Amino acid sequence: MTARTPRTGFASRPAAAEAWIAGPEDATPPTTPSPPVNSARLTIDVTPHLRRRLKLAALQRGVSVADMLRELLHREYPDDRETTS
Repeated sequence: MTARTPRTGFASRPAAAEAWIAGPEDATPPTTPSPPVNSARLTIDVTPHLRRRLKLAALQRGVSVADMLRELLHREYPDDRETTS
């Protein structure tokens, strides 16, 4: 039998596991809160061109499309309790 040569590739572990797991230093937490547990799903039809523009805008802002649209909807249609301060 022949001796096996050690394999390197996608299954090999990095030398510094802590640096590999940590991620970028300038990562910031999302600015908008996560939706409540009992939130409802909303489905809309948009053109492929609008979908690309939404995804690009969300990417540039560093948020998800859902968070960006959720914030827009809160701004355009505020909760009655939020306006009676």
